[in-house]
Amino acid sequence: MLREVYQILLESYGEQNWWPAETPFEVCVGVLLTQNTAWRNVEKAISNLKGHKLLTPEGILECQKELLEELIRPAGFYRQKAKYLKNFCSYLVSSGGLENLKRKKLENLRNELLKLKGIGKETADSILLYALEKPVFVVDAYTKRLFYRLGILKTEKENYEKVRRIVEASFSRESDKLKIFKEFHALIVEHCKATCRKKPLCNSCCLLKLCRYVKI
Repeated sequence: MLREVYQILLESYGEQNWWPAETPFEVCVGVLLTQNTAWRNVEKAISNLKGHKLLTPEGILECQKELLEELIRPAGFYRQKAKYLKNFCSYLVSSGGLENLKRKKLENLRNELLKLKGIGKETADSILLYALEKPVFVVDAYTKRLFYRLGILKTEKENYEKVRRIVEASFSRESDKLKIFKEFHALIVEHCKATCRKKPLCNSCCLLKLCRYVKI
């Protein structure tokens, strides 16, 4: 069923080409800043960092805490996120940079990321998928909402790892899992923002024939 869902969403919305960033490091910064805030706020914070020429691991590490907090203030929780950014950049520099991290095995790398303060499973998997080019599916609240309404999950509060395994198993034979996981995650976000909202717009839903939640 998930393969059919993916194809319908792809035909309906087209390729999303996520993550919106100029460099893999910018992806990482965006992923860390987007926690509990809208993307437009993240864009303001990243623009501030670029304006001060600090959008590098070294720039963030050398930046005074107070200045960094002020620059990323638009993203909210700026004191916490400043610490998370510095922690991540310290890990990145000590590991030899993103290119060096890419050479590590997926599970080892994922475990390392999850040990860093401020990085949970969704954040770690977003960094792995979009910045480090690792074929791992990112699960978020939109994923659980959509899959629950389609009858794939019994609850919207399903365990993260279970949902991730369901998706990855459905595409296990695909040769281009990396691209599929990027597109599928982005397409789900787009669909849930446009149609499968908290109060869904079922009349205009491209997945109507598959849905068990239909409210018309």
